[in-house]
Amino acid sequence: MKLDPSIIARIQFAFTVSFHIIFPTMSIGLASFLAVIEALWLKTKKPVYLEIYKFWLSIFAMGFGIGVVTGIVLSFEFGLGFARFAQMAGPAIGPLIALEVLTAFFLEAGFLGIMLFGLHRVGPKLHFFATCMVAIGTLLSASWILSANSWMQTPAGVAIHDGHLTVLSWRHVLVNPSWLYRLPHMLTAAYLTASFMVAGVGAWYLLKGKHQHFARRTLALGTAFGTVLIAGQVFIGDILYGTMLKYQPSKMQAAEGFWEKQSQSPAPYYWFIVPDQNNQRNRFQLGIPYLGSIWLTHSLGGRVEGLRNTPRDLQPRMGMVFYAFRIMYGLAMVMFAVGVASLWLRFRGKLFSSRWFLWILVFMTPSGIIATLAGWYVAETGRQPWVIYGILRTVDAISPVPAQALLSTLIAFVCVYAVFITAFLVFAFRIIRRGPAEAPPHAEASGSVKNAFRPYVLDSPERLVNSNITQRS
Repeated sequence: MKLDPSIIARIQFAFTVSFHIIFPTMSIGLASFLAVIEALWLKTKKPVYLEIYKFWLSIFAMGFGIGVVTGIVLSFEFGLGFARFAQMAGPAIGPLIALEVLTAFFLEAGFLGIMLFGLHRVGPKLHFFATCMVAIGTLLSASWILSANSWMQTPAGVAIHDGHLTVLSWRHVLVNPSWLYRLPHMLTAAYLTASFMVAGVGAWYLLKGKHQHFARRTLALGTAFGTVLIAGQVFIGDILYGTMLKYQPSKMQAAEGFWEKQSQSPAPYYWFIVPDQNNQRNRFQLGIPYLGSIWLTHSLGGRVEGLRNTPRDLQPRMGMVFYAFRIMYGLAMVMFAVGVASLWLRFRGKLFSSRWFLWILVFMTPSGIIATLAGWYVAETGRQPWVIYGILRTVDAISPVPAQALLSTLIAFVCVYAVFITAFLVFAFRIIRRGPAEAPPHAEASGSVKNAFRPYVLDSPERLVNSNITQRS
């Protein structure tokens, strides 16, 4: 059987970027969550907040490390797997990625050590400042990367000369038509991911009857953040849907499962279809009457445009886009229902005692990650067959690399990343099973960085002993 290099290259990049996005999503959400928790601890001096901070700091550190390592791989894949894309889009994409490294990565790297190891070595305020800087760094990183990816979705500010892109306006490249909506959509998804992770772990402890004070506080915070965030996410998602319908109509047509140029009126909302791409129809479809018109057109009798409005050679695969969108949208609706249920139980004073609700939270622990992955599949598969929408097709962006070489590296990635995810899950479950460590009532800090360089610290007995040992050896 002859292997198609373009298909193998796409599968390889899809696998590596899918694996990578799990960890930045967690890192972005947990970094901001840790900043909020440390602020609450500094304000209230309650030991439970320090327990929460230490507990989630360990999981954040593991996720952050894996995210950095797997992110570096993607930069190399641009050149090794998609050389034509790197050659053509380099003038626009290259500076955005470089600025992400120069600003976000250096900011995170500069303060991450203090955040991870300086809790009892620097003053509480300096440590809180480091935590905030790391959280801001994750936001900056997401901003630059979303700007680059959004430009690929809705390119602007460039012109094509002799097969190469020339930047005409950096402002339009950076603030392209979809970035202003995709960025808050992604950030909210990251915060929702952290919220449901925190609430799920707290619910697990309550079900097991362990670490009650810790569990109650984390569950209360996680559900509170999640309820507010999912309400905002529904609103942001609706705006983003309208934006992408304007700039990438084929993506949203595939996401809704309609083939006809104009659907019936009123239009149903399909939850299950069996698409037939060759004959441009659905072999089977199951939906709710009227809901398509109400939800998609905000009217009782509105019509929805179908994928036949797009030429066949420019159509994405409907099945992939449709079901990825349904997973994302379906989980969002479940999150919304969980948020409403949490408000009702909180009002009745049964938030911590309703076992059916606690079990739901446990099962919803990875829901944010799954929904985020589904959303990225909608964005990336719905953009096909373009790698830069309307400018460069994916098949024309592939490097002249033998399919066997791409397949071998794909297998290597799968093996190495399997070790990564296994190690992360083993250590994360071990941390959760062990539970929060006993937190001291206040930070054992030196007060400030300046104190660490005072003579009585520099010439302390421990330091002198270590110095003598070094000299003798």
